[in-house]
Amino acid sequence: MKQTVHLPVMEHFYTLQGEGYHQGKAAYFIRLGGCDVGCVWCDVKESWDASKHPLLSVQQIIHEAVSTTSPPGGEREGAIVVVTGGEPLMHNLGELTTELLQAGLKTHLETSGAYPLSGVWDWICLSPKKFKASLPEIISLAHELKIVVYNKTDFEWAEKYAAQVSPGCKLFLQPEWDKAAEMTPLIVEYIKAHPEWELSLQLHKYIHVP
Repeated sequence: MKQTVHLPVMEHFYTLQGEGYHQGKAAYFIRLGGCDVGCVWCDVKESWDASKHPLLSVQQIIHEAVSTTSPPGGEREGAIVVVTGGEPLMHNLGELTTELLQAGLKTHLETSGAYPLSGVWDWICLSPKKFKASLPEIISLAHELKIVVYNKTDFEWAEKYAAQVSPGCKLFLQPEWDKAAEMTPLIVEYIKAHPEWELSLQLHKYIHVP
């Protein structure tokens, strides 16, 4: 008999996607515990230790996602479910994505790309970090490249990744939240000179939603 997978879930909630290509769309977030990438500016450091978060079965996770996103009074196009972290690819996500897709939901992944890919994804947002390199297999599959700009040298670093992604990959530069006042004007000028890039802002923090 197949034993179901349990995953450490720090939190799960229905809100708007605040960043990147799908900004402003309704999205159900599943934030998994566990991360060893160690970004100094991470705003969810409480997610790093997986042992601090309850283990939920895939069935429990799916039930919450479906019941929360189901529209009243009828069917509509499947909701976006964003699996994030922490670093979600520290876990095997095959069963989770299979069940999400069977439930008619869209699977979106937010990852640093530091671990091998598992699961089946409608959308992969790669946000590489300097602290632990992204794997080539993830880079080539990314639909969206989102670079967090913390200082001026990050533009050159962003271009190194832009040269590795597929031609259709969407390119975003996002100011690190605590340095947004300093970095956003620099990003604006960079995008004007390099229009293949777009600006990503953490909309959810401006409108005060999760």
